[in-house]
Amino acid sequence: MGSCNNTMAVLIMVSLLIVCRVSADLERFEQTTKRDGTLRFLVVGDWGRRGEFNQSQVAFQMGRIGEEMDIDFVVSTGDNFYDNGLKGVEDPNFVDSFTNVYTPKSLQKQWFSVLGNHDYRGDAVAQLSPLLRKIDSRWLCLRSFIVNAEVAELLFVDTSPFVEEYFTNPGDHVYDWRGVYSPKTYTSHLLKDLELALKNSKARWKIVVGHHAIRSVSHHGDTQELVDQLLPILEANDVDLYMNGHDHCLQRISHTKSPIQFLTSGAGSKTWRGDVNTTNEQGLEFFYDGQGFMSVELSPSDVAVVFYDVFGAILHRWTMFKSVLHSIV
Repeated sequence: MGSCNNTMAVLIMVSLLIVCRVSADLERFEQTTKRDGTLRFLVVGDWGRRGEFNQSQVAFQMGRIGEEMDIDFVVSTGDNFYDNGLKGVEDPNFVDSFTNVYTPKSLQKQWFSVLGNHDYRGDAVAQLSPLLRKIDSRWLCLRSFIVNAEVAELLFVDTSPFVEEYFTNPGDHVYDWRGVYSPKTYTSHLLKDLELALKNSKARWKIVVGHHAIRSVSHHGDTQELVDQLLPILEANDVDLYMNGHDHCLQRISHTKSPIQFLTSGAGSKTWRGDVNTTNEQGLEFFYDGQGFMSVELSPSDVAVVFYDVFGAILHRWTMFKSVLHSIV
């Protein structure tokens, strides 16, 4: 009897270890590419205002460009619902700011979303709930996760818990930190999981998506916590693109120490005209302080990024090439 009890205890301990390890891994989703091996998607951030502040106009142009490109999905860089996230899974703001705004046929694809700081000021857990997917099946929002799209891997990172000010000096704001136990422990585990995923990735292109900017010349500027903690991991693991929102603008900044491109698409609705820090322009390639969005097209040999304004006009185009031979070797 004692032997059976010991065996059962060992089995329980092993099971617990397995559960702990699985829970530490970033959840992974599979996304197929087109027959020619290309991948196309749109990126928009800081949008959820019930169609106001030109959100509906941006959505219309996203639909037009999405149809022209035959996009595979949409990426949201966070601050999905203003001003203070959702109040719960039944909050009408979800339908008013998402379902009823992004109506074009080309946008009826999967949306991969991260949380922004404004989302944490409401019921953050509600945005993660699968119940929202029953209301609108396009919606998928998790704290951190991976999308494996064959030619590329997109790693979505929950950046709000990195920002110390939200914990030490929140002002009048109340944040929903359920699930973010100790922020230092939370971010430490997240960074380890991210580093492991990047090291094991065999994707042609490595893309990391977060809400907060690593580099920005706009209102919020660089996020020092990400510069110190996240950027070294991106540099060490050959990440190609870092995409974010948070600053309500469009911008591209080249990293001076690596090929990483910092791409901000946070202009889905309300923007900040003239809010630019001219003392922080190192590596700045493009900046626009109006509303708009971004498109990305990837093939094994190249990536093309295009920024559009609220009228769908092209503001900036950038392309980078990789040697296919190099990847085979």
